[in-house]
Amino acid sequence: MNTYDVEYTDTFGGEANYSWVRRAVIEVTDGCTCKQLMREAKAAMGLSGTRGRRDDCGESLAFIPSGSCSIMFVTFKEVSENE
Repeated sequence: MNTYDVEYTDTFGGEANYSWVRRAVIEVTDGCTCKQLMREAKAAMGLSGTRGRRDDCGESLAFIPSGSCSIMFVTFKEVSENE
């Protein structure tokens, strides 16, 4: 299983603003596709069925919902053996 941090926040001027933020941690199976990962992340944030675009930001993936001043980031979480 792979673990990912998910952050959903507002935007201002097209940039993440963080005046409010919702966070979650999701686990997906090894070898899942980006599409499956985004589906799980959107479900965790209550965005299932929401249309938008996905951007690859290098270290993370971003989902920008259409017609909304918000953005969701999905970032791989390194899990240590102590956790």
